[in-house]
Amino acid sequence: QVQLVESGGGLAQAGGSLRLSCAASGRTFNLYAVAWFRQAPGKEREFVGSVSRSGGSTRYADFVKGRFTVSRDSAKNTVYLQMNNLKPEDTAVYYCAAKTLLIGVPDGAAPYDYWGQGTQVTVSS
Repeated sequence: QVQLVESGGGLAQAGGSLRLSCAASGRTFNLYAVAWFRQAPGKEREFVGSVSRSGGSTRYADFVKGRFTVSRDSAKNTVYLQMNNLKPEDTAVYYCAAKTLLIGVPDGAAPYDYWGQGTQVTVSS
């Protein structure tokens, strides 16, 4: 069993930065690849980016390439989403999700085993 808790959301101005954290419980967290998703009001949830269980590989949605970075600190059982050059359209609830995946980096279509409760990110213009 893995529990995921997101933090770091809040209010930022356009062009600013935020770093989200996804803290996991459980000794087996290093068996899981982790992804970030977001959902804006009235819109479907969308994939943002993901990181392999080793942290060595990442994958991103086209709309965040060059602005967002996913990384993980295995010693801290934490995955991060560094968001730079934020835009008002980045406003959404951001969720992290974990998937058992020994090799590779999951995409948005993969079924995930665990989800966090989400953290709100609001970007003002």
